Amino acid sequence: MKPKFYKRVLDNGATIILEHRKNSGIVSVAFAVKHGGIHEEDSEKGISHFIEHMLYKGTKNRTSKEISEEIEKRGGILNGFTEEEMTAYWCKMPSTHLDVALNVLTDMIKNPLFDEKEMEKERRVIFEEMKMRKDSPQIYVYDKIQSLLYEGTLAKDIIGTEKSMNSIDKKKIMEKFNLAYGTNNMIVCVVGDADFEQICNFVSKNFKKKEVSIKEVHITEKNKEIIETKKGLDQANMVFAFHTPHAKSKKAYAAHVLSTIMAGGMSSKLFQEIREKRNLAYAVKGNCHVGSCFGYTSVYIGTQKDNLEKVKQIILEEFSKIQSLKEKELEEAKEQIIGNSRISREDSQGQMLDLLYNEIYGDAKDSYKFEKNIGKVKIADVKKLADFKKYSLFALVPE
Repeated sequence: MKPKFYKRVLDNGATIILEHRKNSGIVSVAFAVKHGGIHEEDSEKGISHFIEHMLYKGTKNRTSKEISEEIEKRGGILNGFTEEEMTAYWCKMPSTHLDVALNVLTDMIKNPLFDEKEMEKERRVIFEEMKMRKDSPQIYVYDKIQSLLYEGTLAKDIIGTEKSMNSIDKKKIMEKFNLAYGTNNMIVCVVGDADFEQICNFVSKNFKKKEVSIKEVHITEKNKEIIETKKGLDQANMVFAFHTPHAKSKKAYAAHVLSTIMAGGMSSKLFQEIREKRNLAYAVKGNCHVGSCFGYTSVYIGTQKDNLEKVKQIILEEFSKIQSLKEKELEEAKEQIIGNSRISREDSQGQMLDLLYNEIYGDAKDSYKFEKNIGKVKIADVKKLADFKKYSLFALVPE
């Protein structure tokens, strides 16, 4: 049965989205702002992620412990994330406690303390997070690949650098928070057993109108290859990537299909060729990364240092073979994507995220057009994307 979808822009400017799931017993709730790493200057890189952390560190009404306790002691999960175009605070819990979810998340966004002592403590936590990411080769190569695909702020890690993070004080935090966290820049997204009017009334009552203006971002693409060495590694970790259409383009759906054919699971072409036939790697993974103004497709491989060039050539050869792609293979890939999408959307949290992303890209309702748009992908579209001339590659290899 088709889910009931509701969307309204309130008088205060906030956008409310609900996918109603009757008798589900579970509700996923997110408060998000359309602001993230891509909107930062180089000198302040990491500030959006820093703000995200600080909103969990206490409000005028709740301590950090009380924020988590109110959700978790009722069986809920509380978390947040910062991405290039969005920062979000969310929880998933029994629908009988929707009022608690709304109250806690509202308090976090309306009344953050930004206590300077807590800021210094959390800054150290983020430095530890940086070290964790650097010490994990798979995460590190993914963090680095964007710097070889783009110029400017999109080339910098969302978490920032030690230098940029050390330059961020309470004044800068407050300035950025006031710039980004306006009601016209806010999305409240709920999936589950909830009442739309109740949510709208709650947000209208609790948030006064505040308009903010986020500057337009201009993207400059590039391509580059870098191999970096590190002591203590036993394996080379590599990401191969090339530019594909952004989320507002219909061609982005062809990029999803191409990524699935090439590296979408154990039956994919690269998995079969690199791991199953040649035993050159354990991990072979593909991803299609899209934003409202950028897009790229990536392939991750973990292999021996001496096999790096061989694996790269296999990747290039397999992409070139897409020019001989058969309609049967195309249709199988579409069915795989649609099936995977249905499995993801079965979970209220997965669907909540999908609605948020679609709203950032244009309109949350487009979430329900995904299967139709995948079905419309033509074999010529996939072949054209596979016929790339430039690419980027980042590898971290044993010294």
